[in-house]
Amino acid sequence: MLTKKQKKYLAGQAVNLKPLFQVGKDALSDNFIVMIDNALRARELIKIKVLKTAPEDVEEIAFDLAMNTESEVVQRIGRTIVLYRRNPDKQGIILP
Repeated sequence: MLTKKQKKYLAGQAVNLKPLFQVGKDALSDNFIVMIDNALRARELIKIKVLKTAPEDVEEIAFDLAMNTESEVVQRIGRTIVLYRRNPDKQGIILP
């Protein structure tokens, strides 16, 4: 569980990130979740853009992604979600 201070720090780190993935009309398929999981393993912090054609609400998609990838939602601004999961093998981001 991330503290407020850690979430604020990670949100600051995510400002310059570009969204790696887009959630569209196909929503969350098994392959999409595997791709998100692999990206979190490699980068720890990722941005995901939710298109207007997505069948679910942004909050619901963020919750489902976090649950299925065992990550945490750092922030959700508009239709953009920021996820974080620490990599136990090689930690790239040092949290305060």
